[in-house]
Amino acid sequence: MDDQIDSNILARYIEITDGISKPWLLTQLRLKKLQEHRNTMTDADYEAALASIHADMMKLGEWWIGIEDEAFG
Repeated sequence: MDDQIDSNILARYIEITDGISKPWLLTQLRLKKLQEHRNTMTDADYEAALASIHADMMKLGEWWIGIEDEAFG
């Protein structure tokens, strides 16, 4: 997402497009919120939060295979 889009705009987009069922959008929202709060976090807290997001993203696997048009169309 563009750096000019804040987490509130992204959250609204997710809401109005029924994106709550799209886990990659929720991951983007978490990353955006982390980016917005980076300057208030210790390096250790930031790295832990980033690792958590990464771990959750990796759990998504390749769930879209075979339904690419439905999932991303």
